[in-house]
Parts: sequence; C-alpha cells; structure tokens
Amino acid sequence: MKLKRLFAWTLGVLVVGAGAAFAVGWFTSTNSCYTDPPVSPRDPMKAVIRCDYGTAERLEIVNIEKPVPADDEVLVKVRTAAVNPLDWHYLRGTPYLMRLGTGLRRPKEIRMGVDFAGTVMTVGRNVTRFKPGDAVFGGRTGAFAEYVTVKQDRAIALKPANLSFDQAGGVAIAATTALQGLRDGGRLKAGDRVLINGASGGVGTFAVQIARTMDAQVTGVCSTRNVAMVRGLGAQEVVDYKRADYTQGPARFDVILDNVGNRTLAENRRVLVPDGRYVLIGGGGPDDGRWIGPMLKPLGAMVTSWFVDQHLGMVLAELSQQDMNVLRGLMESGAVTPVVDRRYPLREIADAVRYVESGRARGKVVIVME
Repeated sequence: MKLKRLFAWTLGVLVVGAGAAFAVGWFTSTNSCYTDPPVSPRDPMKAVIRCDYGTAERLEIVNIEKPVPADDEVLVKVRTAAVNPLDWHYLRGTPYLMRLGTGLRRPKEIRMGVDFAGTVMTVGRNVTRFKPGDAVFGGRTGAFAEYVTVKQDRAIALKPANLSFDQAGGVAIAATTALQGLRDGGRLKAGDRVLINGASGGVGTFAVQIARTMDAQVTGVCSTRNVAMVRGLGAQEVVDYKRADYTQGPARFDVILDNVGNRTLAENRRVLVPDGRYVLIGGGGPDDGRWIGPMLKPLGAMVTSWFVDQHLGMVLAELSQQDMNVLRGLMESGAVTPVVDRRYPLREIADAVRYVESGRARGKVVIVME
C-alpha cells in the first residue's frame, strides 16, 4: 500500500509540474523556423525539417545552408540515414512531458534524424582522427540532410569495409541501445538466459546478435512471419507471440530486454529469476497516453526496484565514439550484421516515418540521399 501511495505521489508531481510548465510555456515559448528568413542560402543543401509538432505530413524538405566544419569537426556527405522510433516521438512531441526539454508549443530543434553513414569531405584544422575520403558512420541530430558536421571525438567511427552504406546508416541508435541495454542495464554475462521481446525490430535484431557474442542463451519473441529470421540471427529459442505468451511459460530468465512493453511489470517479474534484471527499452506507440505515454512503466519499474531483489529499469542510449568502435569491431568480425528492411529515397521521408510508426518494420528502415 505504501508503494502504491509513493508511486501515485511521484506520478502526480510529474503531471502537475508538466501542466504548470505548459501553462506558462504556451504563452511564452517562441520558435524561429528556418522557413521564416527570406534570405536564400548561398551554399544550399537539402534537409528535412518540421516547424510544428504533428504527424509525418509536417515534414518538409527544404534548402538550408550547407554547414562549415569547425576546427575540431568533420564535414560528412551523408549517403544514408535511418528512421528510429525516437524520430516519430520527437515529430509528434509525445508524450507531452518530453516537451519540457524539446519545446512546449513548438520544437526547439527543427532538424530531424540521428543515424547516418557517409563520406568525409573536409576536416577542421585540428582534426587528426579522420581525413577526407574516409567512409564513416555514427549519430548526430539533423542527419536527414545531404551534409552534417560532427566533432571528431563524438559518435562517429570508420565504417566497416564489409558493410554497405545502407547497413551502416542504420547502426547508431539501435545498436547502441542494444549494446548498452544488455551490457550496462542487464549486466549480461556468459551463460545467462536472456529473453528479447521484440527481437525482429531495429533494436531487437542487434540485441539477438550482440547477446550471442556475449555467450548468452538467447530467446527471442516475435511474430510468426519473423520466427525464421530471428532464429537465423542466432536465437536458440523463439517464441511466436501469436501462439504463445512468454510470461505464462515455464522458462525463467536472468535478463529480459523489453523492446515492446506489451506485458505488465508483474508478468515480466514472474519469469525473472529472483535476482534477475528487467530492462525496458521501448513500449510506446503513437496512440499511448499523450501526457506520460510509455514513461509510466519505467517509472513504476524504478520505484518497484527499491523494494525487491530484482533490478528493474530503463535504458536510453547514450551515443559515444567508444561504443561506435565497439560496434565497429563486432561488425568487422562478422559477429553482428545490420538487418535492413526497406530503403526510401529522401523525397519519401514521410512514408518511411509512417512505416516505422506502424511497428511492422523488420530491422532498420533506411533513407537514401538523392
């Protein structure tokens, strides 16, 4: 009973605080969208922007000024980028609580996209890690564009020679999330039994492969049409969620990596060992609660963790060059191979976002610059 009261109090504080911020911010926030200035860019490039929160129809392809690298930056000609669930959350501005950081009435950042792969064109005078002509991959806000600048010590690394630009363009967020979810959140070790819910999605396809490199016993959960693919990625056991409920089976797991969030915390805890680790990655669709949305479940997990031996929490990927290079090594060795579902030209960016938002993507959805 005390736990329920504490949880309700915490949630109430969040909601009231968010509401107060919106009441103030609604009348005070401003937005200077790129389309406002009348001056045409002198050295233009195409980029995807959105001036307001909304659906994929809000996305625009416009000409903006091509960036010039600072002394510690590289200029990358983007060959491919990728759509992530994060993109449509930012596009819609939901759950509303996130707008405390992204902008109340309108988005502070109008550029879209994070994952990219491309070729270094020029480098700043202090850059020593990269040179013109290098094929690279990484993550940086504004990747849905013909060019991006990236600091040489941020989330950028040399592209593995055995990967295509299509494959490398979809690595950064999904693969980093899988790596950090298993290694840091799940503290996965050799011999552990790990269940990956949503094993056929962007994060899931990486997670199955990364878990196998850590010598874990992998069970993947996916739909009927994806069973063979998930097994081919290395899962020893595959649960078809259309035929069975993993939370009702006899198996017990040391780690659950939950990319879907379609089962209650209590149901997941039932199939965890007494000191198991539950790591929530996803669990929010476009029609979830608009104020709190998928944030309700991780909040409940963290509060519950205070009172039980099981570790329950959430992981949000933190992109870094160190982990880009870890992933590069795994992909160069052939142990991890990105799965690309569909590729869209830049002009069809809205269709690509809608497809990812539908939840039907198998692996990654890539945007090809024209």
